[in-house]
Order: sequence, then C-alpha cells, then structure tokens
Amino acid sequence: MQLKLTMAALALALAAPLALAQGQGVSKNEIVLGSIQDLSGPLAGFGKQIRLGMMLRVDELNEQGSVQGRKLKLLIEDSAYDPRKAVLAAQKLVNQDKIFAMVGHLGTAQNMAAMPVQFEKNVINFFPVTAAREMYEPFHRLKYSFAATYFDQIRTALPKLVKDKSAKKVCTIYQDDEFGLEVMRGGEAGLKTIGMEFAEKTSFKRGATDFSSQVARMKSAGCDFVVMGTIIRETIGTIAESRKTGFTPTFLGSSAAYTDLIHRLGGKAMDGLYATHTVQHPYLDEAAQPIRHWANKYKTKFNEDPTVFSVYGYTIIDAFIRAADKAGPNLTTDSFIKAMDTMVIPPDIFGSAESRFGPQKRLGSDLSRLSQLQDARWKVVSDYVKP
Repeated sequence: MQLKLTMAALALALAAPLALAQGQGVSKNEIVLGSIQDLSGPLAGFGKQIRLGMMLRVDELNEQGSVQGRKLKLLIEDSAYDPRKAVLAAQKLVNQDKIFAMVGHLGTAQNMAAMPVQFEKNVINFFPVTAAREMYEPFHRLKYSFAATYFDQIRTALPKLVKDKSAKKVCTIYQDDEFGLEVMRGGEAGLKTIGMEFAEKTSFKRGATDFSSQVARMKSAGCDFVVMGTIIRETIGTIAESRKTGFTPTFLGSSAAYTDLIHRLGGKAMDGLYATHTVQHPYLDEAAQPIRHWANKYKTKFNEDPTVFSVYGYTIIDAFIRAADKAGPNLTTDSFIKAMDTMVIPPDIFGSAESRFGPQKRLGSDLSRLSQLQDARWKVVSDYVKP
C-alpha cells in the first residue's frame, strides 16, 4: 500500500510541471499574453507603436468576439532596450503573471537574453520584432519568427543595388551587437556573390550618439556605398554627419531603419536612403483603400498616425488569434504548436508576403523588398526577391 502511494505521489510530482507549463496563461474565459517593449530607451518610439498596434487588435477581438470563448489579456513590460532588464521583465511575465506566450518582443539581444527564461517554463516566443536568424535558429519548438532576416534582406538587396549604382567601394557602419553583426554579415555574403568585399568596416556601441569618427573613416576610405546596421538615431546621426561633411555615398539600411521616424526626425537630409522591408508604411492618404481605412481607424483611436511598427504589433496579434483559434477549445502549448505546424497566413492589406510554417519550419517568410525615401515618404522600388 505504501509503495502504491509513493508511486502515485511520484507520478503526480512528475506530471505537475508539465500540466503547469501547458496550462499556464489559459483559463476558461481568458488567454494571458506578455510582451516586452522598449518604452523608455533608444527605441521607445518603436516600442510605443508596437504596443498600440497590439492594443488595437486585442480591443477589436475583445469587443467583437473571442478566441474559442476566451478574451485576450495583454501585459507589457519595459526593457529600455537593455538585455538585462529584458531578463527581469521575462521573469516577471513568465513566473508571476503566468503568461501563455511572449508576443512581439522587441530587440535581438533582448530576445536572446529572455528566451531561456521562457523556454524553461514552456512559454512560446511568438513573432519577435527582430529579424535576426537566432529567432528561429537553431531550431526550437517554442520559436516562431515572421520577418525575413536582416542577413537575407541585405544579402539579397545589396548586390543588385551596388551594380545599379556602379559602386566601387562598399563600406559598412554597424551597431556592435547581435543586430548590427547580422546586417554586416549579410553585406559580406552579398558582396561575395559579386566578387567584392567591404573596403571599410566601422562600428559603434549600442546607445551611441556621435558618429563623426566613423563617418570620417568611411569618407577617408573613399566609400561610395554604405551598408547601415543602424536603427533610428544612428541612421539619422550617420547620414546627417555625412551630409555636413560633404560625404555623399548611397546608403542602404535594413528593415530596422524602415520607419517614418527617420524622415520625421531627420528631415530632408534623409532623402535618398534605401531600406529593405516587408510590410509597407500605412500612410493616412495611402492610395489603397483598405490601408487608408485601417490607418484612419488607428488615428481615431490613439490620436496619432500609425507606422510600420504599429502594423507589426497589429499583425502579430492577428496571427496569434488565427493560430489559437485553429488550436481549438483545448488550448495548450502542444495544441498551439500543432496548429502552427500547418499554418498558412495569406498576404494582408499591408503588402506582406504569404507566411507558411511547418514541423521544422519556424520562419514564415524569407522574402523582402526595397524602398527609398523620396520627398520624406517611403516609396516601394522593388518587388519581393527570393534569397
């Protein structure tokens, strides 16, 4: 009898963590989601926009219906774009708030720091807002990524643009972290396909505000094309310093630089910048009526214009809703993964390419295209290109 009781107790002890992990964040009437954003650091502009885009889709669902009878509850923590704070935020969301999934976490280094906290408790990292390869490689059942990687974006776009511009000396300036290195390595791989390599490579620390020495190095090297592993203020600072010193190369950034904040904060000097991207910026006067309707709804709700990062937030929650609904009434981590393993997300009103997932496929799409700032407005200048 004692042996039977002991065995029963052991079985319960072994089953408890699994039951806790699979049931975490899901109740009869609610699904609890978590997100970590930069709300007070150098990417606070992005963080706010992602948060508002998420809120718009969550509110739409909760006002109009549910996911298999469950409303969504979205909890957001601030990382200030600091990986150490991202770990603390993940610990709170996972261990105290008991979230079902982490959605739309902003930042490469921040995601990489937080994911171990999540994975220990069987919490999915769903569609982080970063295009780093680490968001789906190496394979992990709890990783799902939606964005064509920085590496592939630059590797694909660079060779053709270099040829189109008849560039002779290609250089790069990049943030000295996982994000910047991905852009730089994509540039190296792209140049290799046309028998070239970087004539000059210069970097800066996360949070830097002065880029005069980096610009001077690239100007001295005679660069006529610059690949930018930069985000908001680093993009603006580098281009502004270049204009001031008479340095006039072609500038190419990744989707991290594809934002209205570049021309809103940098002004006319930013015209001419190229950037890779997937979804397009939702201008209020966009010719396409569905985008125009969505953008004006966002403007009415939040009293500010939407951006491409607002779109990221909105579409991330929409994709989660699709998968959670497909998983059925018995929502667990396993049933959600099973649903994602056959998920196809069609092109949307924002110009996204189709996304497909599978048992061994954790990146929805590897397609990107090119835009250029012309008269303070992003103009699409290429079709989607397969890496």
